Amino acid sequence: MTIPETTGPSTPEPAAKSVFIKSYGCQMNVYDSQRMADSLSKEGYVETAVMEDADLVILNTCHIREKAAEKVYSTLGRVRVARDVRRSEGRDTVIAVAGCVAQAEGAEIIRRSPAVDLVVGPQAYHRLPAMLAEVATRSTEGIRSGVVDTEFPLDDKFSALPQPTAQKTRARGPAAFLTIQEGCDKFCAFCVVPYTRGAEMSRPVARLIEEAERLAGMGVREISLLGQNVNAFHGEGPDGRIWTLARLLARLAEVPGIERLRYTTSHPGDMTDDLFEAHHGLPQLMPFLHLPVQSGSDRILSVMNRKHTAAHYRSIIERLRRGRPDMAFSSDFIVGFPGETDRDFADTMALVADIGFASAYSFKYSPRPGTPAATMADQVPESVQADRLARLQDLLGQQQKAFNAACVGRSLDVLFERKGAKPGQIAGRSPYLQAVQIDAADDLIGSIATVTVTGTGTWSLYGALPPALLTKEVA
Repeated sequence: MTIPETTGPSTPEPAAKSVFIKSYGCQMNVYDSQRMADSLSKEGYVETAVMEDADLVILNTCHIREKAAEKVYSTLGRVRVARDVRRSEGRDTVIAVAGCVAQAEGAEIIRRSPAVDLVVGPQAYHRLPAMLAEVATRSTEGIRSGVVDTEFPLDDKFSALPQPTAQKTRARGPAAFLTIQEGCDKFCAFCVVPYTRGAEMSRPVARLIEEAERLAGMGVREISLLGQNVNAFHGEGPDGRIWTLARLLARLAEVPGIERLRYTTSHPGDMTDDLFEAHHGLPQLMPFLHLPVQSGSDRILSVMNRKHTAAHYRSIIERLRRGRPDMAFSSDFIVGFPGETDRDFADTMALVADIGFASAYSFKYSPRPGTPAATMADQVPESVQADRLARLQDLLGQQQKAFNAACVGRSLDVLFERKGAKPGQIAGRSPYLQAVQIDAADDLIGSIATVTVTGTGTWSLYGALPPALLTKEVA
């Protein structure tokens, strides 16, 4: 005879806490935000897309440009208002600032915006749960000072973080980021990265392979390798030797299920022979490279401390195109750097005209405190910067339109990631990172299919799957 168990009154499980994370800036910040969410999920937090409903709001910030930092303080004002509303309803919100603005400004953030409870730098976000516990303790004890951690710890934050769950990875789609390297030793005169992210550090190859295999098992088909200076990767391999980026790419190409590989952001000075060979001979490596040049003037490049010339940059492009004629490029440009003359700017325009870019990012020079360029003489007037930027962006825009138009009639492999803008459409990315939309069923999302490009729009290409290819070419 089985005696049934008796239980007392059931104790309801505590309601899940919600976290809203807003990422600014680079793709590495997006990766960092995802890893913060993974870490917090172990503490009972569930992501929400509605900031006003969140128990925890994290602004993961970028410090590359002045406006990016100012946007953070503007957003903090809105977050504080939302928290006041919640408090009037008997709820509360913890406000955290993470990322590079946090690293650069530290406790100054709390002085400038006292509503902030927590400031955490990009090398310490694996300690976020402990910091939240400290915030709760201080609140209980009536201590109003915020918690700040902007140290560069000796421990490896990646090994301290939980791995992504299958559910989260599927929700994020079939393309994923994988940080392989952080920090930069180049010290370009305009850049804060060496000060906010620290010296170059490469992750061990074995851990990267494990993470890639885990992502592949969750349905990821494309991995973008991330680093502030990603092609300077020098991680320790399973064989005890230092591996280059090219060797890592070759190994990741062997992971079952991974069909496409990318990497960003690169420095021209770290384009090695084996990396050229990888672009020429590794089918999984997409024929698209983001390679920042910043200026076409050797004089300005020298003052920027870029450690390459315009001729060197052109030679890289030529060598890549010789080995793979379908290669396309994007780049970064800064106009109005201190001391830039009309002749210097003309050199930049000439370089752009010579190379032809599929896309690009261009900005007016923005002085960042603590960088050498911020105190240089001959700061270029804003009106001159604006005129030069308009002219450069007009040329780059023409090139992008021409590149997209040249794709019409071509067959491109597209990784479908989500539903499209209209009912009955799905959307994905071409090998050149162009958005592509077609009329097709949702069950193609997560797969790679060969698409015939039929037209271009303002932001997308449009295409069709020929009936004969629907079943034959879908990967």
